[in-house]
Amino acid sequence: MSADEILRTKLNQETARYPWKELLRHFAAGNVIAVAAQLDLLEVALCMANDDAAQIGAWLAAGQIAKVSDAQAQSWLEQDASLWSVVVKPWVIVQLRLS
Repeated sequence: MSADEILRTKLNQETARYPWKELLRHFAAGNVIAVAAQLDLLEVALCMANDDAAQIGAWLAAGQIAKVSDAQAQSWLEQDASLWSVVVKPWVIVQLRLS
């Protein structure tokens, strides 16, 4: 098994749904990154863990990943949303899946 496969398995095992209100302290610290629904959360986490600056930059430029805005945080709080989440220190990477 390659190092990437081992890391992907580890990240997959650490991925879970959390209520947004439980992630607020991380948001307050500026450490929450939102991932667009069309992206694979694990792929984003893997790229961040591997410091893949080119891919991360492309997603940032396309608006597919971004720090969670105040408006988005408020909306998720009002919806009592649960988000898929995985930690790649210092980041908490989240994704809202509607289905």
